[in-house]
Order: sequence, then C-alpha cells, then structure tokens
Amino acid sequence: MARSVTTRRKAFNTAVAWAIGLLIFFPILWTILTSFKTEAQAIADPPVFLFFDWTLENYGVVMERSNYAKFLWNSIAIAGGSTLLGVLIAVPAAWSMAFVPSKRTKDILMWMLSTKMLPAVGVLYPIYLVFIKLGLLDTKFGLIVVLMLINLPIIVWMLYTYFREIPGEILEAARMDGAGLKEEIIHVLTPMALPGIASTVLLNLILAWNEAFWTLNLTAAQAAPLTAFIASYSSPEGLFFAKLSAASTMAIAPILILGWFSQKQLVRGLTFGAVK
Repeated sequence: MARSVTTRRKAFNTAVAWAIGLLIFFPILWTILTSFKTEAQAIADPPVFLFFDWTLENYGVVMERSNYAKFLWNSIAIAGGSTLLGVLIAVPAAWSMAFVPSKRTKDILMWMLSTKMLPAVGVLYPIYLVFIKLGLLDTKFGLIVVLMLINLPIIVWMLYTYFREIPGEILEAARMDGAGLKEEIIHVLTPMALPGIASTVLLNLILAWNEAFWTLNLTAAQAAPLTAFIASYSSPEGLFFAKLSAASTMAIAPILILGWFSQKQLVRGLTFGAVK
C-alpha cells in the first residue's frame, strides 16, 4: 500500500514537472516555429501551429540585412569579458567574507544584494553622462564594466555560499604547509569550489547575454550585441513577426546550445554543498 502511494506520488510529481517545463519552453518553441513561417502565417488567426508551409526565407532576409557575425562577436566579448572580470573580483571578495568575516560582513552582503533592487532607469542618466565624458559610449569595454558591476552582487553571493561549505581546516592546513594567500586561493580553494564557480560563470554568462536595457541605451552600432540585433527588427511601420522570430532564434541559439551541453555542470554546481 505504501509503495503504491509512493509510486503515484512520484508519477504526479513527474507529470507536474513536465507540465511546468513545457509551459516554460512553449514561448521559445513558438518563436522558433514562427521563424519558419511567412509573415501572413505568423499573424494568422487562429494561429497556425505545425501545419504550414515551412520556409527559410526569414533567415535569408536577416542574414542579408544584418551583419550577424559582428553582433555575435560583440555578445561573446561583452558577456565573456564581464563574466571573467566579475569572477576575478568576486573570488577574493567572497574568500574574505567567507573565511575572514567581520561584524559587518552580513550587512555588506545585504547592501550588495539591495543594489539589485534599484531600478536601472534611475541611474541611466548619470551613467550615460559618465560614459560620454570618458568616451565609453558605444564601446565593448564600457558595457563589460557596466554588466560586471550589475551582476557582481550575484556572483559574490553565490561564491560566498559555495566557499562557506568548504571546511576552514583545509585552508589552515595549507597555511601550515607554507601556502601564501595567492597559493591558498588558486591551488586550494579554487579547485575545491570548481563546481560552484563553474555554475556561477554559466549563470553570469546567461544574465550578461540576455541583458537588453543597458545594451540598447549605451550602444549604437560599433558595440551593439545580439539584443540590439533583435530590437532592429521593430520599426515604425510595425513588427515583422516572422523576421523578428528568426532574429530572436539566431540570438538565443548560442546560449541555448551552451546551456544544453553544460546543464549537468550547472545542476552540479547549484547543488554544491547541499548535502554534507
């Protein structure tokens, strides 16, 4: 009897999980399907789901109209650069707060997290003026710095959580063996926390890749990433849904592929330290 109840509960939980997963994935699936429709089919009422004349015309138009490779390279450089810079700053910061805490450590962590609650539009004007003054407007370096600062609280929080799970006695043993601060962080702490660091890097890459507000407001042509590439398919004449869907599919494809191949590492990192 108990086994039967457990089996039904597992089946119910599995069905709910699949339902939620399909619900979340459906907008992505609909965007991909729409990218293979004509403009007339894209706005058809009632909507056409699978039975339509599949076409690659939208992808051809997008490739002819825009330099996709340039937008892709900008996204890779900006997302990768902001992630690398953020991790380089966050690792020693998280180490300090995890292993050499002060009375104000938790206050500092909460203050860092509270900055994420600030509406981005509230600081757009001063940052825009600073960028003009420093010549950083429409540059990849400027966006790397901004996105790094935006995501830094999340990186520090995640690394701090992972580092807290590592026994301090291991670091003390390394110090007794003559390891300095640099060797302690690079050769002892980093390898032990590698799953957590990897998941942090992946999450930050996704956040930086999908960032639209700052990329649209601080770039024009030279440093515009794929978010600006998508926005270019909305015009005063209206939305071309099929071409917009094709551009969106091309923009999200790289990060979807990365997420698919690294999902095991991401889950492993997110559950790092959950069971002692």
